Amino acid sequence: MEIDYIENEVSTLQPPAVQRRRIRPVDDAHPFDLDAYISGYSGRTAFDRLVHIISTCPILAPQALKLAFTQIEELRDPTLYQTAMNAYDAVADLPDVQLPPTSELCSVNTTWCEEVTKKNQAERTKLEVELKTYSNNMIKESIRMGHRDLGDFYRATGDYTQALKHYTKSREFCSTSQHVLDMCLSVLELVIEQRNYSHISSYVFKAEGALDTASAAAASSAAASSAAPPPKKSAERDQVQSKLDFAMALFHLAQANYEKAAQFFLKIGPPDSLGDWIGKLVAPGDFAVYGTLCALASMSRSAIKSQLTGNAIFSAYIEQEPYVRDLTQSYLSSDFKNVLELLERYSTRHYVDIHIYSHVYDLTNLIRNVALVLYFQPFQTIRLDRMSAAFGWTVDEVEKEVVALIQSGQIQGRVDSQNKASDTSRKVDHRAELFAHAIKTAAEIQSTNRKLLLRMRLQQADLVVKPPKSRREQDRTAELLQGD
Repeated sequence: MEIDYIENEVSTLQPPAVQRRRIRPVDDAHPFDLDAYISGYSGRTAFDRLVHIISTCPILAPQALKLAFTQIEELRDPTLYQTAMNAYDAVADLPDVQLPPTSELCSVNTTWCEEVTKKNQAERTKLEVELKTYSNNMIKESIRMGHRDLGDFYRATGDYTQALKHYTKSREFCSTSQHVLDMCLSVLELVIEQRNYSHISSYVFKAEGALDTASAAAASSAAASSAAPPPKKSAERDQVQSKLDFAMALFHLAQANYEKAAQFFLKIGPPDSLGDWIGKLVAPGDFAVYGTLCALASMSRSAIKSQLTGNAIFSAYIEQEPYVRDLTQSYLSSDFKNVLELLERYSTRHYVDIHIYSHVYDLTNLIRNVALVLYFQPFQTIRLDRMSAAFGWTVDEVEKEVVALIQSGQIQGRVDSQNKASDTSRKVDHRAELFAHAIKTAAEIQSTNRKLLLRMRLQQADLVVKPPKSRREQDRTAELLQGD
């Protein structure tokens, strides 16, 4: 069962264009183990991924709904019950989808909802009173901590707007670069969980500035003291830098800048360097999927060999998703039929991911186009039936894809539809090349002459700033020494 539909309500957290979401099958040709997948996540991100799976895989919707209800009672936001049920009902209303009603699967724990609501109200009142007291007493550090605690509270209860407001408000009361860094990391964690990618870059730059300042201050204090010098690169800085690299990778991914995204994904340190973000925001296997798909879609073969397959740290992530290694090896060995089969086989795994699902279609197309271009490179003339065998397509499908690449300029050649062959040889017009080279050289000479004339007129008008007398004497002395 594979149905395409377009969402009526476009989230402001996604790019402005209406995102095309695909209903994905789960069967022998498209395997997916929900229990194994969701075990790698915790907290709100586990719930968000389960809701996304409900919307993406109707066949798994009942199981995902049960897991989502179980996950809700580990959180502090009773409104998540309604979110999960709305997602389930929306899928149940689709044509050709038959699901049991929500009441047959699970029920809302009203007792828990009432208790959590009371606890949340009491804690919010307590935190607001504390912040007001600190503000009246003008205790700067306590005010910062009060805003931080309120930000944590609102984030836990699902009010992201208020959480972001208090996190950013705490910036006014930060007295050290470490405080600024902590604030930036809290905001980054919030916006990644919220999938509000547009805010990421500004807070990453602020965090990098605070990190450099903190490192410089620590180095100067260590140099001034008699203690032994610290290691060149502390584990704490590695941990922060890995988090910043991950955040920037998601930012570039959201902008569809896949090459930049791949570079940042491949720079991420080992899983230990990400601290509590592993599981809380992302699983190690996700890095293998994100980095590999972006690299195959945008990077050259030599770059893939050096930065991906030759990257010992990234290999640890690939071990979490063994098919990713097969995908990379097939690509590098030009076994493009297997590449496309693996992409289709694990497409459900890719579409259920909350960060990359809106890019899977484009990434798959880019990888397929690059594979076609690479297959053409060694040949001047090639028969389309050979290509169909190499890619597992029909001759008509191959012809359609090749024509599209020729029209886009990615392949230089022609297609013989009658004989089902493609000619990539191109006649070189030496006369045209000679004229183009002459025109380019003339333009460069003209530009140089204009600059020289401008310099002469500035000198005639005495508008050239002369260096100080001491500098002129130094230059004259240097010229004399060179002459000797």
